[in-house]
This record gives sequence, C-alpha cells and structure tokens, in this order.
Amino acid sequence: MVLAMHAPDGFLEPPVAGATALLAMAILGFALRSSTNSYDDRSIPLAGVSAAFVFAAQMVNFPVAAGTTGHLMGGALAAILLGPRMGAIVVAIVVAVQALLFADGGLTALGYNTINMAIVPAFGGWAAFRGFQRLFPRSRTGVTGAASLASGVSVVLGAMAFSLQWLFGASSPVAFDTVFGAVVGVHILIGIGEGLITGLVVAAVLTTRPDVVAGAADLNPSELGSGRHVTARTFAIAGTLVALTVAMVLSQFSAGSPDGLERVAETEGLSSQAEPHPLAGSIFADYATQGIANETASLAIAGASGAILTLVVGWGIADGPRRWAARTTS
Repeated sequence: MVLAMHAPDGFLEPPVAGATALLAMAILGFALRSSTNSYDDRSIPLAGVSAAFVFAAQMVNFPVAAGTTGHLMGGALAAILLGPRMGAIVVAIVVAVQALLFADGGLTALGYNTINMAIVPAFGGWAAFRGFQRLFPRSRTGVTGAASLASGVSVVLGAMAFSLQWLFGASSPVAFDTVFGAVVGVHILIGIGEGLITGLVVAAVLTTRPDVVAGAADLNPSELGSGRHVTARTFAIAGTLVALTVAMVLSQFSAGSPDGLERVAETEGLSSQAEPHPLAGSIFADYATQGIANETASLAIAGASGAILTLVVGWGIADGPRRWAARTTS
C-alpha cells in the first residue's frame, strides 16, 4: 500500500532533502515551544484522537479519477480542530510514524514529506479557513463550510510545495511545469474528497464538543447552536473507537490503484528515481504485520498498532509543554 504525497527516498537531491529537514525541524520546534500552556484537559485528548484518526484515514484510499486514488491528508483538519501549530505537529507525528514503522515515505524524504503533508497544509489550510470564514455566517454551518473549502485548498498547497521543491532539487530531467501541472492537477481532485471528509468530521466534533474546536473559539454558544454535548472522557473514547474502526475495518476496502503522487511518478518517469526503503523489513512495513498470513488480520493489526501509537504520542506531546512549564515553575 502506497499512500498519497508520501515521497520515497531519491525523489529530491540530497541538498534539498537536507534543507527541508532542517526547515521542518525548526518550524515544528517553534510550534512546540510556542504551544506551552495553550492546551488544557479538554483539548489535550483531542490532539491524540486527531493523530490516531489522521493515521487511520490515510490508510483508506478513495478513487478520484480513472486509475488514480487519493486519501485524507489531514493537515487542515488538524489545524481547524487544534490550531495550526498543534495541527502541524500532530500530522508530523503521523508522517514520522509512517516512515519509521511502516516504511511509508522515505527517511531522507522525511523533511519534505513533513513540510508538504503537515506544515504547509496546516498553516496554509488555517489561513484559508480564516479567509473563507468571512464568506460564511458565524455559525456551526459556517465553520463546517469554511473548513471543507480550506481543506481542499490545503491539499493543493501541499502539491504546489512539492512542485517548488522539485524546481530546486529535481532528481531527474523532468521539467518543472510538467511536474507542477500533473501533481497539482490530480491533487485538485483529491482535495474534493479531502473537503468532504473534513466537513463531516468538523461537523461531528462541533455537535459533540464545540468547546474544543480551535476554529470555532471565537463563536459564542448561541452562534454554535444547541447539540448533544458529551464529556471529555466520552469524546476521547468514542474518537479512539472511530479511529480504530477506520484503521482496522474501513482500510480493508481501500482502493488499490496508485495514489496521486505515485500515478504522476509513473506517467512522468519519476519512479526510476525512487530508492528502496531502508526499513522495508520492519514488522509493519507496507501496512502488513510480519508473521500473520491472513491479510485481513495482518492489515487490521498493523492499522490498530499505528492508530494507538499515534494516539499516545500525540496526546503526550500536546500535554508535554504544560507539564514542562509546571516543573520549571515549581
């Protein structure tokens, strides 16, 4: 299983790969440091649940055109739920776990994969969301509509970022305009699916726990409307169960055609630049569990393991700055 926008090793030349890695670490470091005391007992579980859901949703490819598939990237969704800083961190956790444990996305490509899938979609999607909010009424429906449009834009922004990186670090003589047109074109279609999924998720969270949605923080209760609000514990448990269901069950029905970036790589001759993943023999490589012959069980175990791991790491990192600040002031 190869998932959209997860570039393998070798797609960009080493200097650009190294520069993007340094840039990604600097931005994520700033985001983490500036998040101190930004989250409380209500919103911290949302970071873990969001990480688990994004991981699970990225296992489900949906068809977007003949022979091409896509999946949720989740950067804008995470930003709208958590704010752009923690949103970028959460998706970066997912990208790192996928590369290190599932051999999905190259190790030397981790920098530009993080930028293209986490940082650009989170911050760019948040900016687009704030812009679209001005066009919608101040209501739950308005937040949902702005989130849907912004998430579609965020996918295109991520594709544009890869194209720009290709301009400076191309590993093969394929022209920039060729790569730009192909990558951006297919991700416009993927953005439609991204928008639909994001809208559904944001609407569900607004109905159950509107108080934890960063994108709705400036709305008052009357603007958000009534709903059946649940406790933080119930929300965390329900969100975890949804993520596990997507990772273990819905992933079994994932479309098998090549994803957006993989299709472009095949048609434009970029595939020859891809290098074997150094962790291709890891226990969950290619989203299959070594030693489990049954494909359904193998995928389910791998998916559940990834969802739980990203949940724990996301929750811990969201809670980390607060705990660190408490220790240093005590």
